[in-house]
Amino acid sequence: MAKERSEDEQIETGEQAAEVETPDAEEQHAAEEALAEELAADRDADKEAALEEEIASLHQQLADHKDMVLRAQAEVQNARRRAQQDVEKAHKFGVEKLIKELLPVVDNLERALSTIDISDESQKAVVEGIELTQKSFIDTLVKAGVEVVNPAGEPFDPELHQAMTQVPNGDVEPNTVLDVFQKGYRLNGRLVRPAMVVVSKAP
Repeated sequence: MAKERSEDEQIETGEQAAEVETPDAEEQHAAEEALAEELAADRDADKEAALEEEIASLHQQLADHKDMVLRAQAEVQNARRRAQQDVEKAHKFGVEKLIKELLPVVDNLERALSTIDISDESQKAVVEGIELTQKSFIDTLVKAGVEVVNPAGEPFDPELHQAMTQVPNGDVEPNTVLDVFQKGYRLNGRLVRPAMVVVSKAP
């Protein structure tokens, strides 16, 4: 009997102990759940921060690539523009070397005319032939874009004229072209050869 009571007492004591321990276990379980939730929230926050950082990096890469594309397009446009300008210059000035080589021929025709006695009837046919040849030659040069620079009586322009000498002259303004030794020529606005001139100066 005493033994049965002892066992009953032990059972009751165990139940009481279990009842006492149960609140602690629940609190521990709640604490574990709270910790798990906190850890999960931290992980979510870390993931969100990582995603935001990755998105910011991708936005920066996109902006960099857009900038690179714009720069490449600008370089292509500049290259195309330069190529077009080179082609235009080639069309305009591709014959410059040939023009320079032909100009002495024009000079020789002019010298031939200046040495012939125009009043001599026997030389009339020769003069007409040289004049027609010279005119035809000049017309061909003009069609190619050549412009004659013959500044007699005009103010001296150092960009177009080359002064060979200065002569005192009170009848005209100083720095006026009195005489042209050799005509100048321009090709599409670019000076091919300056005119060689005599310039006036104050007496």
